[in-house]
Amino acid sequence: MIRNLAIQVVIFVGIFNLVSWFKTTSMLSTDTQMAEESLVLNTIMDTPIELLSNNKKTVIYFFAPWCQICHLSIENLEEFYLENQDVNVVAVALDYMDVDQVRGFTQEHQLTFPIALGTEKIKHKFSIGAYPSYYVFDENNRVISKSVGYSTEAGMYLRTL
Repeated sequence: MIRNLAIQVVIFVGIFNLVSWFKTTSMLSTDTQMAEESLVLNTIMDTPIELLSNNKKTVIYFFAPWCQICHLSIENLEEFYLENQDVNVVAVALDYMDVDQVRGFTQEHQLTFPIALGTEKIKHKFSIGAYPSYYVFDENNRVISKSVGYSTEAGMYLRTL
């Protein structure tokens, strides 16, 4: 019985990893260098924010306020942000109805990192096809990791090493 359970767990983990890998194939490839052009969006507080930060690792987390997985994983990002001040964290809202919907999401989860209001142009520039999606950029704005779907705080930390 334990052997059958172990086999099922291994199969489940294998399928999960295969699906996760497949979902990221349409995203920007690792080692992609983002152009020197400015990537500035407005935040929910109507202030401009630069998405990438030279000389500092950056996590850009793309979400939609209606996405249930985003609701489950965003608090992991908040914990990661609070414990890793040496990493720049920006969340980018996409596919929202209005700014109040994004503000409600932010207040519900008591988020303290910057929340930018994304555009279709940004969605296409970063090849976002599912939520949540995120990229980790190195100090030179090169993609070093990417993921789609739920991520733990530990998973985010490991991707930023």
